[in-house]
Amino acid sequence: MSYNFFCLRELSASGACTMAYWLMKSEPDEFSISDLQRLGKARWDGVRNYQARNFLRAMAAGDEFFFYHSSCPEPGIAGIGKIARVAYPDPTALDPDSHYHDAKATEEKNPWSAIDVEFVDIFKKVLGLGYLKQQSQLEQLPLVQKGSRLSVMPVTAEQWAAILALR
Repeated sequence: MSYNFFCLRELSASGACTMAYWLMKSEPDEFSISDLQRLGKARWDGVRNYQARNFLRAMAAGDEFFFYHSSCPEPGIAGIGKIARVAYPDPTALDPDSHYHDAKATEEKNPWSAIDVEFVDIFKKVLGLGYLKQQSQLEQLPLVQKGSRLSVMPVTAEQWAAILALR
């Protein structure tokens, strides 16, 4: 199995990029998997870390992601979403009333990206961070590694399958 760093996807036998998997964090009191389920589709914005932004830009329509609830009493994976629209300039960076406003961003030069996501599934039980850390097959998952704080990160196909098997 080989990977292409620039597309962050497993390569098929022909060398083409295949589907990629991701994990994206959100504080459930701000936006939860239940909110996404209710809406069906929503904009994912407010990412203000360059590495996480670059991961957003690497996403393709149809890629799937684990929806992770963070900064809450029970942090963990709460469901699955799908990328509905690839990265575009994040309008919250230009909105002075937004918590995510960036005074340096302009219409011509907006360094931040947003994507549109859609609901796929909600888990009956959140897969807690402590439980995920106990799974040997997930030891390379960035989420469970010490010091990992990114809100958007890639997940390998093997990690994706291992997490699905835990629910």
